[in-house]
Amino acid sequence: MTTNLADIGLVGLAVMGQNLALNIADHGYHIAVYNRNSEKTLDFIKRCEHEEPAHEHVKGYVDMLAFVRAIKRPRKIVLLVKAGAATDATIEALLPHLEQGDIVIDGGNAHWLDTIRREKHLSSLGFAFIGSGVSGGETGARFGPSLMPSGTLEAWSSLEPIWRDIAAKIDHKTGEPLPGAAPGKPVEGGVPCTAYIGPNGAGHYVKMVHNGIEYIDMQLICEAYWLMKTLLGMEAGEIGKVFQEWNEGVLSSFLIEITADILQQKDPAGEGYLVDKVLDAAGQKGTGQWTASSALELGAPANAIAEAVFARALSALKDERVKASKVLQGPVVKLETDRVAIIEAIRDALYCSKICAYAQGFQLMAEAQIAYAWTLNFGAIAHIWRGGCIIRARFLQKITDAYATDPGLKNLMLDPYFTEVLHTGQAHWREVIALAVRNGIPVPAFGSALAYLDGYRSASLPANLLQAQRDYFGAHTYERTDQSRGRFFHVDWPAVGRPQSEM
Repeated sequence: MTTNLADIGLVGLAVMGQNLALNIADHGYHIAVYNRNSEKTLDFIKRCEHEEPAHEHVKGYVDMLAFVRAIKRPRKIVLLVKAGAATDATIEALLPHLEQGDIVIDGGNAHWLDTIRREKHLSSLGFAFIGSGVSGGETGARFGPSLMPSGTLEAWSSLEPIWRDIAAKIDHKTGEPLPGAAPGKPVEGGVPCTAYIGPNGAGHYVKMVHNGIEYIDMQLICEAYWLMKTLLGMEAGEIGKVFQEWNEGVLSSFLIEITADILQQKDPAGEGYLVDKVLDAAGQKGTGQWTASSALELGAPANAIAEAVFARALSALKDERVKASKVLQGPVVKLETDRVAIIEAIRDALYCSKICAYAQGFQLMAEAQIAYAWTLNFGAIAHIWRGGCIIRARFLQKITDAYATDPGLKNLMLDPYFTEVLHTGQAHWREVIALAVRNGIPVPAFGSALAYLDGYRSASLPANLLQAQRDYFGAHTYERTDQSRGRFFHVDWPAVGRPQSEM
């Protein structure tokens, strides 16, 4: 039996696993691969033999013990299997074959609490565990993903050379993503879109927040598209050209780019544009829900991210909505005639809302690092997302710059650049939302993002009445504006005029 040849191993040969394995091989690393279904392993090896150039660095194994023994120690084994029970089952199957110091790397969309549990369990047995977010979909896995690893620094130092080589790259001067690689021709130079995130579940938590931001980013884009369609009567192709133009400016991003392509795609099965034939019922895999749930648990005001999750849930009620449309009435939409002005206003509304959405994501991560005893580098996280991942965007460089200027920045909206954008763009933002409300067009993401800005910038909020209500019915106490913070009082309600007691 040939032993100790592979630099790294990979378990799980669905599309993501295959593409990541080929990416690793492209960079000159010998990789051993294994799949529970041996036919999938054999089919993948045949694919490797017929790739141009052929991938001699990939070796497939149908026996798990042989697979493990074919990897250099300390072994590095990447798991790209279904999150949850399947990941646990794969780890348990591997454990009898591992030796002290071997490293298991979970590259799936794992829940961060599962990662914390697994890291604790494996470390107690003498093994290392890395939870690594992998973003970019199939293309990213093949030619350069955004990678968010966490675990012990010792384990990371062993994996780091490979992760840095296979990650997406950005230009070190401009921060722009470098052109994608081709099979057998990896990107040379550039700054890799990966960095150590922190201990245990930090990497998967950051990946989860990335996905939550992805939800709101997509919803905002959809609302901008819908406003142009309903308020201006524009066809999909016309709107696609607007997004194409926007992609040349501050809104430049992967999601804006693909939106332009989608909207200009003709229907291959008939007349008109394909997007008009796609059913308006969105699916979701759960990571957006995790983000919203974590925000609720930590008391972080990520209302726009949660609203994007709820918007998908509402869209899924297609049959109910069709019936409701015949019963519930709203205003008749009045088409606007000043197309240029409205498009400009929608663009500003989109950019301002996007800033608030990302501010919520980073604020949530700031709360999480306190709760889980992590120390997160927010500038580095923005840098990691600059290339390879789904939310890659030009303005992420502004976030990196903001944290470089002020590492202790409390909220992105307080950075001078973002403050100025919000100041200059909010008139259009408010105008667009008002137009939508008057015409009965739902814009939950635009509206919740603006509510976040207005709430955050308000020195006073009606929570004074709310806290008084809580004291009235539950004796929850309250603080006073004319006393120092931290002193709590209670009134014996509803006896007006009775003296209050300090608690």
